[in-house]
Amino acid sequence: DDAPGALTGALPHRYADLTYDAGRDRLLAVREDHGGNGHEPALTLVAIDHAGVVTTLVGGADFYSNPLPSPDGRQLAWLSWNHPNMPWDGTGLWLAEIDDAGHPRNARRIAGGPDESVFQPAWSPTGVLHFVSDRNNWWNIHRLEDDGEAINVCPMEAEFGRPQWVFGMSTYGFDARGAIVACYTRAGRWRLTRIDSAGRQDIDLPYDDIQELRVGGDQVWLLAAAADCLPGIIEIDVRDGRHQRLAHGGSAGLETAMIAIPEAFSFASGKAMAHAFYYPPTHADFAPLPNEAPPLIVKIHGGPTAATSTALNPQIQFWTSRGFALVDVNYRGSTGYGRRYREALHGEAGIADVEDCINAARHLIAAGRADANRCLIRGSSAGGFTALAALTFHRFFRAGASYYGIGDLSALARDTHKFEARYIDRLVAPWPEGEALYRARSPLEHVAQLAAPVIFFQGLDDKVVPPNQAEDMVNALVRKGLPVAYLTFEGEAHGFRRAETLIRTLEAELSFYGQVLGFEPDDDIEAVAIRNHRANA
Repeated sequence: DDAPGALTGALPHRYADLTYDAGRDRLLAVREDHGGNGHEPALTLVAIDHAGVVTTLVGGADFYSNPLPSPDGRQLAWLSWNHPNMPWDGTGLWLAEIDDAGHPRNARRIAGGPDESVFQPAWSPTGVLHFVSDRNNWWNIHRLEDDGEAINVCPMEAEFGRPQWVFGMSTYGFDARGAIVACYTRAGRWRLTRIDSAGRQDIDLPYDDIQELRVGGDQVWLLAAAADCLPGIIEIDVRDGRHQRLAHGGSAGLETAMIAIPEAFSFASGKAMAHAFYYPPTHADFAPLPNEAPPLIVKIHGGPTAATSTALNPQIQFWTSRGFALVDVNYRGSTGYGRRYREALHGEAGIADVEDCINAARHLIAAGRADANRCLIRGSSAGGFTALAALTFHRFFRAGASYYGIGDLSALARDTHKFEARYIDRLVAPWPEGEALYRARSPLEHVAQLAAPVIFFQGLDDKVVPPNQAEDMVNALVRKGLPVAYLTFEGEAHGFRRAETLIRTLEAELSFYGQVLGFEPDDDIEAVAIRNHRANA
């Protein structure tokens, strides 16, 4: 066979979200054009033939995804959205006829809009268009009728969708009999279900975290995990529910007695209820001292439009196996609890999320499950911003860790990529009209109020939250005389990937907390250097 070669030309074009159009033997794709004079690349939907000739099909919107021809090849569906919306805020589902030349015509929006998020359009084997919509507050699966009405096929106070941070996400498909096989989340845990004309039937599995789903005939393939099991590829026969692991990471070498199992709880926060998972200190050979509550780490997920996972997480187990309790907070703005819960962070970033993290800790302190004098906070990306805001504007945490976190909201608004360029318009205020509010919420603008030690971790190739964000915070804290540590990593971008980086950051963070709280880790690790720390004087 001939070696594979490039079908399309090199820069300035990039292609993603490829779909095969069998009726015309061509590829459909989202194209990003970096060759224009504008600050941001232009996106279009295109067709690519065998010769590499690219034909523009649809343009004009800021973003596109999910180009999807119908089984008979006569119609084309797709999603689009515009600034300042993110896809979980408002997307349009479009449908057009395909003419003899392969071009869409008579395009019309059939669902979605500025205040409705549509996710994963999919054609059934008989050519009926389905999609996930949050028009009833919850991301539920809908079916488009011949008269244009959208029918909720299984109304539930549960989510069949996810925030569309990347292309190709899938939470449902159709089996050999045309039934829908889907995964959904309720109260932070995922389930697999089958929906047909007779109703819905859950399929019991020993997994409660499902990341991806694909269906072929009577087989379903999942990327699934559990509290004691790393993510793996699972195959299920929907006829009888039998399942097998095709590939998995096991338990990361941990004995069952060493694994902390997450406990879900909800708690009052302001006028709202928020949600979290608590991981108790767990070790096969050690137990907490009588009448002593453990130190607590409050972990904040990124996004902020994301959610915690109940999957076995070796980084969480690193802490719980060393005597720490950990709470993983699904603060307001997280997904999995409906659109209104997601929107509760609109205009409140740096306020509601911080309030929820502090109140999660207070709830555990009141229950005797955490030591009020040894509360720590850590977060990554947007979670790093929440951690820094909590440390800056409140006197609650002894210390904190920021992983590629945001210290200056104004700098982020001025210097980030197209997809997130208007993200914080909703979370804080429209930019630049709301610049005063950006400054009021930015930890960098209020370093004088920060009184707790902080350790920063930053990838030098990060284009989402550039290194200058961490550097400005570190320099300000050094000038103030606060204990601060700063570790950078060449070749790492937004989200660390290399094993040696992950190991070094955990060990440095443990060393940092040990120096701040006054204990010596029982690990053979390199001590992290803390500037302005009395032990280093």
